[in-house]
Amino acid sequence: MTGLTSPDGELMRHAALLSGADMSHTRTDESGVPALTLSDGPNGLAMNLPDWSGKVPATCFPAPVALAASWDVDLVHRVAAAIGREARVAGADILLGPSINIKRSPLGGRGFEYYSEDPFLAGRIGAGFVAGVQSAGVGACVKHFAVNSQETDRMRVSAELSERALREIYLAAFEHVVTSARPAMVMASYNRVNGTYVTQDRRLLTEILRDEWGFGGAVVSDWGAVDDRLEALRAGLDLEMPGPADASRRRIVAAVENGDLDASVVVDSADRLRRLAVKWGGGAAATANLEEHHLLAVAAAAASIVLLKNDGVLPLSTTGGRVAVIGELARTPQIQGGGSANASATRIDSPLAALRATLDRTVDFAPGYSSDPDQVQALADEAVRIARDAEVTIVFLGPDEGSESEGYDRDTLELPAEQVGLLTRIAATGTRTVAVLDNGGIVLTSPWSRDVGALVEAWLPGQGGGTAIAQVLTGAVNPSGRLTETIPLRLADTPAFASFPGHGGRVFHGEGIFVGYRGYDHAGREVAFPFGHGLSYTSFAYEDIAVVADDKGLGDVLVELTVRNVGNLAGADVWQVYLRPDGGDDDRPVRTLAAFGKVELEPGATARVRTTIGARSFARWDERRDGWVVDPGTYAIEVGASSRDIRVEVRIDRTSTGPALVLTRRSTLREWLTDLSFGPALIDAAQDADPSGGTSGFLCNPVILTMIGDLPIERLFDDPSTALSPELLAQAVREAQRQGH
Repeated sequence: MTGLTSPDGELMRHAALLSGADMSHTRTDESGVPALTLSDGPNGLAMNLPDWSGKVPATCFPAPVALAASWDVDLVHRVAAAIGREARVAGADILLGPSINIKRSPLGGRGFEYYSEDPFLAGRIGAGFVAGVQSAGVGACVKHFAVNSQETDRMRVSAELSERALREIYLAAFEHVVTSARPAMVMASYNRVNGTYVTQDRRLLTEILRDEWGFGGAVVSDWGAVDDRLEALRAGLDLEMPGPADASRRRIVAAVENGDLDASVVVDSADRLRRLAVKWGGGAAATANLEEHHLLAVAAAAASIVLLKNDGVLPLSTTGGRVAVIGELARTPQIQGGGSANASATRIDSPLAALRATLDRTVDFAPGYSSDPDQVQALADEAVRIARDAEVTIVFLGPDEGSESEGYDRDTLELPAEQVGLLTRIAATGTRTVAVLDNGGIVLTSPWSRDVGALVEAWLPGQGGGTAIAQVLTGAVNPSGRLTETIPLRLADTPAFASFPGHGGRVFHGEGIFVGYRGYDHAGREVAFPFGHGLSYTSFAYEDIAVVADDKGLGDVLVELTVRNVGNLAGADVWQVYLRPDGGDDDRPVRTLAAFGKVELEPGATARVRTTIGARSFARWDERRDGWVVDPGTYAIEVGASSRDIRVEVRIDRTSTGPALVLTRRSTLREWLTDLSFGPALIDAAQDADPSGGTSGFLCNPVILTMIGDLPIERLFDDPSTALSPELLAQAVREAQRQGH
């Protein structure tokens, strides 16, 4: 067997590679396999100093939630490439990012580190990030595979969900990233899926990830996620982190020696890690221009800011009367979330300093609120006094410090009560009021947003966020960010409300595929701001949509449309394409995102946009057929400015595709009779076998279908009143196949 010519020494050498050397390094061996240095960094290199006294200084880019809000894959690629360059300079070989899990609930504590509630968007943004990092000679590790949508009990909780929800919602982004961007590594998450730890789930790690998707890299555990090392190895988990994990190595060797583990499993994993180390270890020397990276961080933050509401108060004139800036977050902003992804910023631009540098106006400041309850009243009174004398007041709001972090979920979507109370008092003074949000996860904006003239979502904007906010508020940058997550009216309206975060070690995904906007639309529920929403200082129109190729209703669809800037200012627009099945039933979303892009236009200018809608976008996962199925019929291709602002559409017909349905004697009477192919074939076979019409009459009786339709059909074989039998079913199958079904 390859690599095991000397059983004891060679086996130990292979097994040694399967666990880390310490917290952040893989092992080397005498053959010269380089050790790899692994570092966090989805929004900036988060590499620990050798003595663990802090982290290497690095550009802190906008948090992933903000990057995704740009809806700009090219921008994300540039940011990721910059992070990759800084990682290479610092000596990192693998960057542990991006994090592309689905935002099942806005209470998820790590929501700031994830991209979206929509898997299509998360997958495209994630692929851009992976490609950017790897263009700099650093391997990317996409995480956390899979269904890691909460922090509560994250080390052991079992996500209980249907195969359809798993495929359509929770695996789809990973599938796209793996198949299109080819990441170096995939990280297996802590949690269980339907009772099995992901690190020990062969179906996920081998059958789906490797066999279906063709993943050729290495699978690494999240730190401390391995429950049973032998089962994890059999499942396809290559690298256990952190090291040294000596006990695991001894168990692997002993299992091979006593015949409990095939040595080829050890060799295969070790060889994958060797190939990984050779490809990504000790790359060429790199340089990183931190000043250029800071400017990129500013540009990325500006492109991510979402203008939720504006009555005309924005953009601010740089000259004029007094401006009041209220809120400690204007002076001391939250630029990123807590946990392993936290980067040590090279500098921080505060919004207050940036506004004072930008505005040729008197700018008064008051902190407005504090975590010290003894100061709340006095600070609020001071802020109201300053606002009363201001032409415009900008109030910075956000969750309490430390409320958004890896390790725990959020307990509320509400802003602190003292902040909302302060905003209400300020608006009551008559000053024109602008609210700026500094947050990672979404916050509820109702009912207080009705009191402000403009509402700006700045997210956790990274070290350049202050400058970016000033640019957007003054119109130096026309806002073009869009929501990647629906903002509800109430927490109770969220689709996962009843089952998040679960109890007793399990969390039931009862909403199924109806996550995010899919759920709100399915329930017909009003929202504060829909998925994809975002305003501009100019206006855009969509015209002349046309299908230019649809491959006879089977393959990809090529669509063209014109985007026109019908306003008076230059700006960037995010056009969004959704698919809506005509006459859809209750088991399909109203619409789903199928394509998007960003285009910059001068006033009056147009752009002819061409985009491809992949054939998979029309498909759903059919659990009976165990595969992707396209239902025949008409589909609307909709183009809009959000999931609830559809402007134009065109309809196309699609042909049925997918694996053949396999019905057996264990299938129900209803499944046989309601199938468009097997149902008629079964009735025809029954008429041939029972010319009296008794069996066919039984099968065609709607009362029978209602009463016993869910009975496995084999239970009727012994009923003397019908001719149902295994032979009759076989005849029906042959007839259906003869008809071409």
